[in-house]
Amino acid sequence: MIEVVKMTKEHLDDVMKIEWECFTIPWSRKSMEDELERKIAYYYVGLVGGKVAGYGGMWHVVTEGHITNIAVSEKFRRLGVGNAIVSKMIELAEEKDMLGVTLEVRVSNEAAILLYKKHGFKIEGLRKEYYDDNKEDAYIMWKYLIPVENIT
Repeated sequence: MIEVVKMTKEHLDDVMKIEWECFTIPWSRKSMEDELERKIAYYYVGLVGGKVAGYGGMWHVVTEGHITNIAVSEKFRRLGVGNAIVSKMIELAEEKDMLGVTLEVRVSNEAAILLYKKHGFKIEGLRKEYYDDNKEDAYIMWKYLIPVENIT
């Protein structure tokens, strides 16, 4: 069973291991600690058997959510951890009456793109050479929580 709970400082050792495992340019521990203090930031961990299997974060910026990061430890992939975290982010956005949720994803990250599409995200744009490590492009994906024609 996967449990998604609010991230606390007690989770940071495990979160940082996942951060270093998953990203070529990982966030620093200080950056993660700062995120937990931001009023606009919401971070969650996915627990499997009580162990941190993944995490995700989202900023609430005015009327929208911006997913900053989602990562799942390799040993816990394909168990639904990422799915549970994305579901939690969307649920939070709905609770906060956000108009939509956005994120950037590497164009080569097919697994993540499929996960986001499963949740109703659509590719809306492209950020050229977005990633510093290899200058890879990023898709900009959006999930609108209200019909686009109602956004004014």
